[in-house]
Amino acid sequence: MAENHITEVSGTGVPIRGNDIDTDQILPARFMKEVTFDNMADYLFYDARRDDDGTLNDHPLNVYEGANVAVVNKNFGCGSSREHAPQAMMRWGVDGVVGESFAEIFRDNCKSLGIPAATADRETVTDLQDWIEANPDGEIEIDVEAETVTYGGRTVDVEIDDAMKEALVEGIWDTTALMYSNLSKVEETAAQLAYVEGAD
Repeated sequence: MAENHITEVSGTGVPIRGNDIDTDQILPARFMKEVTFDNMADYLFYDARRDDDGTLNDHPLNVYEGANVAVVNKNFGCGSSREHAPQAMMRWGVDGVVGESFAEIFRDNCKSLGIPAATADRETVTDLQDWIEANPDGEIEIDVEAETVTYGGRTVDVEIDDAMKEALVEGIWDTTALMYSNLSKVEETAAQLAYVEGAD
């Protein structure tokens, strides 16, 4: 499962400013009726990215198309626990997130998708957001193992939750793939459970 090991993410950034950006802003509830995640990228920040007449505005996701490192502020992903929010971000192209803080369930959902969510203090995050705005094509690298972010010739320390770091670096974040790779053990365990149909 070596292809699942995530030790670093690099690319260009998109600054999404604002505290307490909740999952309903990230992925409006009306789009949750779809039975798959396939179209979620189209709905990411759907209302915030459009004016009242439906035309696209100057929201960062419209300006920094192709970016894959989102830089956010405090309590990002708060509100309801919908997995659709990080799914939409991943499908839009986000491979890593740097922020002041994340709602716990949002962060855990990121881990399950292989998206590093690194935290840093307000000054560090704001400096990075300012730098992205001045250098929209500038390269940013999140080093998961070293817990650093490098950009514009400087390296800053960030924090990555221990459980997330271990899962990403060891390649055990994709629990579905992990179960498939251990299918015989899963079936063996299931066969021993009295409440699983077909078990003795």
